Amino acid sequence: MGRIALGVEYQGSGFHGWQRQLRDLTVQGVLEGALAAVAGEPIGVIAAGRTDRGVHATGQVVHFDTSVGRSLQAWVRGTNAHLPSTVAVLWAWPVVEPFHARFSARSRTYRYRLLSHPVRPAYASGVLGWTHRPLTLDKLRAGCGWILGTHDFSAFRAAECQAKTPIKTLLRAEVERVGEEFHFTFQADAFLQHMVRNLVGALIQVGSGAASPEWMAELLRQGDRSRAAPTFAPEGLCLSAVEYDEAWNLPRGRQE
Repeated sequence: MGRIALGVEYQGSGFHGWQRQLRDLTVQGVLEGALAAVAGEPIGVIAAGRTDRGVHATGQVVHFDTSVGRSLQAWVRGTNAHLPSTVAVLWAWPVVEPFHARFSARSRTYRYRLLSHPVRPAYASGVLGWTHRPLTLDKLRAGCGWILGTHDFSAFRAAECQAKTPIKTLLRAEVERVGEEFHFTFQADAFLQHMVRNLVGALIQVGSGAASPEWMAELLRQGDRSRAAPTFAPEGLCLSAVEYDEAWNLPRGRQE
């Protein structure tokens, strides 16, 4: 029995999220089907993070166990031959059994692309969040400053979230302006369900002047989801990286 890690990217617009479902199309479902076609046996994969419906990934990491021997190239190109155009395996790497895509991860990084414009996007509608509100970069950055560090993020947690604890450590909370877009970056040891989308929704309130930057700290203190902003749209959200100890020597980028 061998264990293989894969780097995976996908455009999530056409999927009902990552996790396998009986009747709906999911990223896990199509990936397991493609891997099974290469392996000639059923394959079950475990992901570093379960993305929601409509959420994308450029840096998802998964692992699976198999009893068959295949070249790393076969796990990449062979699997991609059985995948839809919106999902691709970027690299494959053999790992020893203690490696676990989810539990071995040290942190995860999500990015959110947001268009601030009176008119909604069309061409990039599936990969770009949108607000009609004008936003101020300095206010957004000030709001980000209040959420860095270890906190109880209950105010930004989905009601159906199954995480054992709402206490997470946010290592990065940054925003840059690129033309009419605002690019948010969040890195944490782990994320609660809808946490990033809820943070973005609250920060839009701050960036538009509807709330002060200190409001972010007040939400953390109160821990009341009902007092925060509504969950923001999934389209602009992307799992961009999963960080592991260098000892695992996992590849980066696309495999040759």
